[in-house]
Amino acid sequence: MRSAQQILAEANVIAVVGASRDSFKPAHTVPLQMLRHGWRIIPVNPFADEVFGIKAFPTLADIGEPVDLVDIFRPSRDAVEIVRQAIAIKAPAVWLQSGIVSAQARRLAEEAGIDYVEDRCLAVERAVGSLTKLS
Repeated sequence: MRSAQQILAEANVIAVVGASRDSFKPAHTVPLQMLRHGWRIIPVNPFADEVFGIKAFPTLADIGEPVDLVDIFRPSRDAVEIVRQAIAIKAPAVWLQSGIVSAQARRLAEEAGIDYVEDRCLAVERAVGSLTKLS
């Protein structure tokens, strides 16, 4: 299994499940920071047509193109179903944001051979590793 730093360094396209239009929520500010540092963000939110001016999709299956990482901004109880969806689209990694943990989601990801990170913030890990996709 790759480390959190390796996952971020190797990812280019991040699907953000639960991306928010509310600029005061971490589900908005964290993916926006990743976008500003050069990652391609695909918002997944069934209640929004777009987030950050980018077309949003209702589910991971609706994206229709490969993603390198599925970032989850949903309650822990939703993580198992989202990990199942990530497995179905053959995402190589799943990341549960700070405060989100699920032993069952972890087990599913590990059984499917998917890298798994939980209870960690993408933006913090990006900053700690001084990671960027900008040249």
